[in-house]
Amino acid sequence: MAAAFKQLHLNLLASRPPMAGGFQSGSKMKMGPGRKRDFTPLPWSQYFETMEDVEVENENGKDISLISSFLLLLLHGGGHSALSWAVFTVSDTKVKNPEDLSADTMAKDIGKVVESLYGENPPPIVIIGHSMGGAIAVHTATANHIPSLLGLCVIDVVEGTAMDALNSMQNFLRSRPKTFKSLENAIEWSVKSGQIRNIESARVSMGGQVKKCEETTSGPGVSNSIGEGIIEEEEDEEAEEESNKKRMKEDDQEMKKESIFTWRVELSKTEKYWEGWFRGLSALFLTCPVPKLLLLAGVDRLDKDLTIGQMQGKFQMQVLPQCGHAVHEDAPEKVADALATFMVRHKFTEFKDGYLW
Repeated sequence: MAAAFKQLHLNLLASRPPMAGGFQSGSKMKMGPGRKRDFTPLPWSQYFETMEDVEVENENGKDISLISSFLLLLLHGGGHSALSWAVFTVSDTKVKNPEDLSADTMAKDIGKVVESLYGENPPPIVIIGHSMGGAIAVHTATANHIPSLLGLCVIDVVEGTAMDALNSMQNFLRSRPKTFKSLENAIEWSVKSGQIRNIESARVSMGGQVKKCEETTSGPGVSNSIGEGIIEEEEDEEAEEESNKKRMKEDDQEMKKESIFTWRVELSKTEKYWEGWFRGLSALFLTCPVPKLLLLAGVDRLDKDLTIGQMQGKFQMQVLPQCGHAVHEDAPEKVADALATFMVRHKFTEFKDGYLW
């Protein structure tokens, strides 16, 4: 697993300069006549000062099996004024056995990553997770896999909404393109389909969600020529059905040759783990013994347990409207503001004197 690090000082962060063309991330891009959107992929490396490879084996002796998106916010110094971000990139994660994707296994994997990085004395850590990654962050926190855990932030995942969505998840996955002709094509789809509303973020994140297709050749008995093996009219229905299956295989082979990118993780094959990721999540979140922040794209996502917990002041919540499910990608500045406020409120850090909020 590759871990990317960037040293940040919250108190020294300046306002972000305008991007070329006046486009700010999280806003709609205004296109003039004849201008086209730029879907060129951007590398993660330009956002970090250093990248390090982290080799981890879990208790079963196999490589780490983590596939969820999570981020560790590390706080250093007596006043915790110096911050570091550790972002674990899915695109650089190599696994020997990706079959076990249970919540328990992935939560343990996060603990193993922290142990591998920092040994027995890790710095104070705030763990942040989005969607399924948020669910795994909750499981990690409640199981105390990070003994130095200082805070927890979960982005747009609620048990009730997630469990309801599972019924239609397979249909959603089938509706997505299976392959893309290029990485630019994948980025373009993510933006135009509304999966990600921030084009700059899509140019960075989509590279980790897809991979190049392996070279494919026709298997034994499967012809490259679609015209071969066409049945005669007098063949019975069984032979006709077999021929149709053969043609479908050949069409699939041709599509894979033409389209060189496909999804990195076949989510449809992880269905047996879905319920375990989200069942009982609200109760687990509320019992986490650290300060908690819940960021949502809409207040309608709250279930009963969280509504009661929020009224009792058991966690801090902020709704960021006009965002899709990928809240942290659609409105990164707003998410950063919410995190900064959360950390200052709980005295994890402090604002620089004279900092205009």
